[in-house]
Amino acid sequence: VHGSSNAVHGVRSLRCDIRIEKDEKAVGHALCNYVKEAAKTAIEARGHFALAIPGGSILKMLSTMKDDKSVDWSKTTMAYVNHRAVPNEDETATHLKAKRLFLDEWEKEGLKVLTLSGSTDAMVEADKYANSLRVLPENVLPRDKQTGFPMFDLMLIGVGLDGHIGSLYPDREEVMDKDKWVLPVVKSSSSSITLSLPLIKSSRKIVVASAGKSEKYPLGKAEAMVRALEKNETPSTFPASALRNCATWIMDDGAAELLSKKV
Repeated sequence: VHGSSNAVHGVRSLRCDIRIEKDEKAVGHALCNYVKEAAKTAIEARGHFALAIPGGSILKMLSTMKDDKSVDWSKTTMAYVNHRAVPNEDETATHLKAKRLFLDEWEKEGLKVLTLSGSTDAMVEADKYANSLRVLPENVLPRDKQTGFPMFDLMLIGVGLDGHIGSLYPDREEVMDKDKWVLPVVKSSSSSITLSLPLIKSSRKIVVASAGKSEKYPLGKAEAMVRALEKNETPSTFPASALRNCATWIMDDGAAELLSKKV
């Protein structure tokens, strides 16, 4: 349990794996602390830190670590949870957005980033991305001895109102795939690649962050959080629910508003 359940603000807990913070800034601060802690633990244990990040609001949260020197980025490899099948310099590319916000500085410190090759063919990009993970030695990206899936030290996840995580959307076949590491997600609007659900779940630590309101989410994520954590859902109906019992969930007061107040 993190903190007191009756605190007015700051950290409150409904269950042992849920942290509630005052606002988006506080959620971002907590998320960045998880990055620093996971990096320290992994580098002390085996000399390397494997991190996976999504796009969206988590990029803004990570931007506060732009000039952070507490993480040894030269001993870190970073992958994307999902990414559009577009050139890396495309304005919609998560890679470009991340570079502008913080990634350029991390790369100057020696961070290795696994990027797409820049084509618009999601099937080709998914295969290439899976291969870029497979060739990493186990001291860089360990494997689960039972399943063979890679084990990222820290997997950061955002949740859409429809429950999508990465590019795993409800009522699509990708979310049910049990074998592949990386999947193509072909859509008429824009295709992408995504890490598979079993790969995400094999991570040593998964942190889901949900906070703030935006043009895209004017009412925030309260409904999504209650569906992800409390309603009768399946990975197919609401993919984020698959992480219900294996992730740490950090959210602001608004996102937690509809959760039952049980400690």
